[in-house]
Amino acid sequence: MRYLPLQPEDRQAMLGVIGAGSVDDLFVDVPASARLDGPIRDLPMHQSEQVVERQLTALARKNQAAGDQPFFLGAGAYRHHVPASVDHIIQRGEFLTSYTPYQPEIAQGTLQALFEFQTQVARLFGCDVANASMYDGSTACWEAIVMARRITKRGKAILSGGLHPHYVSVCKTMARFTGDQLLTSLPSLDGSAEKEMAKLIAAVDSETSCVVVQNPGILGRIADLSELAAACHAKGALLVAVVTEPVSLGLIKSPGEMGADIVVGEGQSIGVGLNFGGPYVGLFACADKHVRQMPGRLAGETVDAAGQRGFVLTLSTREQHIRREKATSNICTNSGLCALAFTVHMTLLGEKGLRDLATLNHALAVEAAEVLTKVPGVELCSDSFFNEFTLKLPEAARPVVRAMAEKGVLGGVSLGRLYPGVEALEKGLIVAVTETTTHEDVQALAAALEEALA
Repeated sequence: MRYLPLQPEDRQAMLGVIGAGSVDDLFVDVPASARLDGPIRDLPMHQSEQVVERQLTALARKNQAAGDQPFFLGAGAYRHHVPASVDHIIQRGEFLTSYTPYQPEIAQGTLQALFEFQTQVARLFGCDVANASMYDGSTACWEAIVMARRITKRGKAILSGGLHPHYVSVCKTMARFTGDQLLTSLPSLDGSAEKEMAKLIAAVDSETSCVVVQNPGILGRIADLSELAAACHAKGALLVAVVTEPVSLGLIKSPGEMGADIVVGEGQSIGVGLNFGGPYVGLFACADKHVRQMPGRLAGETVDAAGQRGFVLTLSTREQHIRREKATSNICTNSGLCALAFTVHMTLLGEKGLRDLATLNHALAVEAAEVLTKVPGVELCSDSFFNEFTLKLPEAARPVVRAMAEKGVLGGVSLGRLYPGVEALEKGLIVAVTETTTHEDVQALAAALEEALA
């Protein structure tokens, strides 16, 4: 987008057209007490572009970038290597867009990319159909809950203790407006995936719309969802599976294959950088019989008047389109650019590449777990895991994380930060290991952890 500065004469001409004498006249309805009486204090006056760039660069140098030191942060956002070719391809004119255009059929490249994206997500999740993406994993999770309510005509959802607390928070916020009843619980450092599944199975009743379970869970534990799916179906409820680390599906059986009715997740791990927390891309897939209740957009393949292959939006039940008040969701768009990056990266990997990448992630995580549990007082809490696991420290984890950061090691995410005030989880430390982790990084983390605990 070009920068088009306005001259004082331009501004005056614009004001004259609307009958305003000055810019202040535009804000006459804002109470005087809410208006500034001068420039914002403590901020410098405008400077040249070069000066601003120099100042902001100096501020940026104060940050600790993910690639500048050993990095073990995860808990829903993961550092993976994204090939340079991904960024090159997504900037091509026939693909580049932030979302599906309002006249989508004229953008065949974008629609084809979304069609391929849907195919990849459906296959990855083991489902019949996927939509053209959503905002992020947490909003996709909420959309799955209200979709289950529409299908079952019930309003009680059971949320697993292994579900990311930020996802739980989003769901609680939205439930205030819909009246859905959400039954939540906390994870346990002393528990296991099997115990969590047994607790969820026992909680399902004839009033349950769905059970929401994350796999791998927030503590990194991997579960077999088959029995839980059967228990849900026996009571007329749906199983919603959440995947925050899609790379894991290169090794783990997909939720759809284990009986999940709706599978949602965060696609950031594939093709999308950490980006300071966004933008990300929500993944959403389900069984074919529920496709009419699926939120968002669906790109389909057809032929044009000349019989040539073409792509169209076959389902778009947003409130701005013809369904309006009957729309399944008020999410108005999709994360088209991030979805494109996901598709390009997945295409470059292929099935074998994804499996190899997953294998490497798991092997490095196993190595890290073995090294870290040799640190005195450190216990492993994840009975089975992919590339992320939880350690129980002999003391509260938050000060330990800070101490390691001061030594130049970003050593993980403390459960005390995710669950403030929950004493039983204060000693928990979530450690994520990806293909970007080196053997030297693992040794540096072990040394920093031992020093911080000394």
